[in-house]
Amino acid sequence: MALYKLHIEDFGEVDYELIAIHTSLEDYRLAYFLNQKLPILLQKNKLQIALKEGENYFSRYHFEDEKNDIHWHLIQNKNEVTVEKKETAQNLFTNTKLAVSTQVYLLPEFKKVDYFLKIENTEPEITEIVNRIHAIDRITAAYAIANKQIKSKNNLIF
Repeated sequence: MALYKLHIEDFGEVDYELIAIHTSLEDYRLAYFLNQKLPILLQKNKLQIALKEGENYFSRYHFEDEKNDIHWHLIQNKNEVTVEKKETAQNLFTNTKLAVSTQVYLLPEFKKVDYFLKIENTEPEITEIVNRIHAIDRITAAYAIANKQIKSKNNLIF
């Protein structure tokens, strides 16, 4: 009788590259310019993630290159969430609702990054992709992030 073993290390292998993008562009405009500069056609969908602040929606654009088996994801890192809290103190303004706005992040360890470009099953041509992203006007910075720097990797599973 044959005995087969599965090692957990085989499944922990990282098969994606992450590029950080700093820009003042809106998500739809950034996706448009990326579609022009890269061989992709990003389409919008929402990404719902449960964080400690509650359920949050981040803007996400996705393209699946079936020929090369590459998945491209443009994900918003910053999102502003407004939560209404009811005032419980006994004063003149009882029964008023306060709108409290907080900033939430997809990857909190990179708070200054505006968007991430996640490329799954890619060949090692990340420097060429980063150079093409730099060619877009109003992109302040774009750089590859080493996977060992990412602490909240679970937020990138979708």
